[in-house]
Amino acid sequence: MPPCRNHSSTMKRLSRRSFLAGTAASAAAPTLPLAQTSGDVDVVVVGAGAAGIAAARRLLSAKRRFVVIEAADRIGGRCVTDTKIFGVPFDLGAHWIHIPDANPLARLGAQSGLDIYMAPQGQRLRIGRRNAREGELEDFLATLVRANRAIAEAARGRADMSCAQALPKDFADWRPSVEFVLGPFGCAKDLTEISAMDFARSAERDVDAFCRQGFGTLLAKLGEGLPVRTGTAVTRIDAGSRAGVEVETNRGRFTARQAIVTVSTNALTSGRIRFAPDAPKRQLDAAARLTLGSYDHVAIEFDGNPLGLQSDELVFEKASGNRTAAMLANVSRTSLCLVEVAGSFGKSLSAQGDAAMIAFALEWLSSLYGAEIRRAVKRTHATHWNKEPWTLGAFSAAPPGGQGARRVLMEPVRDKLWFAGEAAHETLWGTVGGAWESGERAADAVLKRLAKSA
Repeated sequence: MPPCRNHSSTMKRLSRRSFLAGTAASAAAPTLPLAQTSGDVDVVVVGAGAAGIAAARRLLSAKRRFVVIEAADRIGGRCVTDTKIFGVPFDLGAHWIHIPDANPLARLGAQSGLDIYMAPQGQRLRIGRRNAREGELEDFLATLVRANRAIAEAARGRADMSCAQALPKDFADWRPSVEFVLGPFGCAKDLTEISAMDFARSAERDVDAFCRQGFGTLLAKLGEGLPVRTGTAVTRIDAGSRAGVEVETNRGRFTARQAIVTVSTNALTSGRIRFAPDAPKRQLDAAARLTLGSYDHVAIEFDGNPLGLQSDELVFEKASGNRTAAMLANVSRTSLCLVEVAGSFGKSLSAQGDAAMIAFALEWLSSLYGAEIRRAVKRTHATHWNKEPWTLGAFSAAPPGGQGARRVLMEPVRDKLWFAGEAAHETLWGTVGGAWESGERAADAVLKRLAKSA
């Protein structure tokens, strides 16, 4: 997201912000020994998601001594691919590779032997139990174009406002669908919660690709050989030490000359990591403004193709309210369909548990394709990113007046503690690419500091 800002007689892909795509380090990382449990290094990287892996690869290229500390028992952060639930690759988190022609993750994935392929350009809009007619598609697309232009125009003003406030008042019965596509589906939050300035500054993501083996598989492959200490939770970071930065974990202590912290904004402000001697107030206040929205998948495995859809076909509906969703059908030529629930409705639904999420997904699909599709359902699974202990949400979106918090989050603390991640990118926020580029930028800044103090 934002969706296409041009339209034609056929409906184009309305690209979305995935959880989680800049410039990369070396194409392949050499095998290293297991990460040490404690000791002195040049750099400590906290978090082994996209930003942490990108930073680590940069440091590895520069032949620096470093360690990556990851609280979870795996690497990848919000990029994780499961193959056990359905027997096929299932991305529990980020799935879309935005702007593949300029995205190093697409190139690195292909170089790693993974199958990176383009997402189809066409998609469907359902109106009740039928596909929208061409004129209806044109009307919907024209309304989306107007919405994007209105938000961009509002962003030029001196005072920020919400995207919802910026929308024209004459959208009539298209408004719920427009608000869902631009808000929950694109930004994981309702438009009332999203800064027009932040939305307008975000880079367009009109062309996308997928990794057939899964985006999580891609990230895991790029992290191979890095000195990552998984299952190690950071409890305290002291940037006031003369020796540099002291990082305490549940499995030992590290002393480093520099540190890069790549945890999510919600995890950063949860209090699980204590800072000393004084908390970096500017950065933590900025993180508190860049809270993560809610975005989850309800995965449904069908027997065959009862919906009659093509591989990776994206489906929206003409909604009557916020109780709506999107669907990505037959993911990577499988019979797995992902019903996407997001924003305030998705958050409330997720809080009710698996049964409520799956019941909604089947009810929603039945309203669009008929109740008989229920007979073809085999297995189901729902994600709950708001409850993931080391993430606590999906991806960031700034509130009205909060766009400047992204740049504040990038500021170093005492020239030796740096923050990185998708929230610390002004145009690619909410994407894996934004996290990757942010991690590389932080690593480059760290390397400059190290070179100056050598």
